[in-house]
Amino acid sequence: MVILEANKITKVYGEASGEGATTALRGVSLSMNKGDFIAIMGPSGSGKTTLLNVLSGIDRPTSGEVMLAGHFISEMSGDDLALYRRRQLGFVFQEFNLLDSLTVKENIMLPMVLEHKSAGAMEEKVQKLARLFDIEDILHKYPYHISGGQQQRTAVSRALVNEPSILFADEPTGNLDSKSAAAIMECFEKIVRDLSTTILLVTHDVFAASYCQKVVFIKDGLIHSHIVKKGTRKEFLNQIMDNLAVLGGRTHDF
Repeated sequence: MVILEANKITKVYGEASGEGATTALRGVSLSMNKGDFIAIMGPSGSGKTTLLNVLSGIDRPTSGEVMLAGHFISEMSGDDLALYRRRQLGFVFQEFNLLDSLTVKENIMLPMVLEHKSAGAMEEKVQKLARLFDIEDILHKYPYHISGGQQQRTAVSRALVNEPSILFADEPTGNLDSKSAAAIMECFEKIVRDLSTTILLVTHDVFAASYCQKVVFIKDGLIHSHIVKKGTRKEFLNQIMDNLAVLGGRTHDF
């Protein structure tokens, strides 16, 4: 089942014919099926975050079409798109974006509260996610009382609570130590495997990307190449590093 279909996406910042115009994306096409776990990688300024923003409806393409779960979001009005994103899409960012005035449990529930779900439904879903991400014992705590890794697991739980069609993750391990980063990526593996969640991940971290099923490399606003995981994660990590080297620069620059 196709979840995401992007066709010839172009994004130009500024007046297209003006001297200050910058073309961030140049006719990018991308497709994802249900249960896919794909990473987007490339040098700084390559267009990877712009691509995620356009695919998720945070930004609009200058030209081209984006279809998510059967809906052309590139044609939606602002209000309809905002509602669609809240109901159908999940987001995880480098910054955890949790509300300090709410407990972990209340933060996770928030999207369901906005949708006026019943107390029973909210409780059931929060407990299920808390078990999945091993945060049952911190549900009563506030974000400033828990670790960065626990905050990110809370953020992932919140992103999943409305059962989105696709989860968009932009540098989700960027503020985490290696142990916490591994825990988050293992959580992503688990929800892809157990819940058939579809995940599009933008990252510069080869370690994080090695958990994905496929890595798409972008450079100068164009898809340069892609690789699919076939062997072990360590073998895939080495393939990722080799492909980044081909794009130019040292691998830790990405």
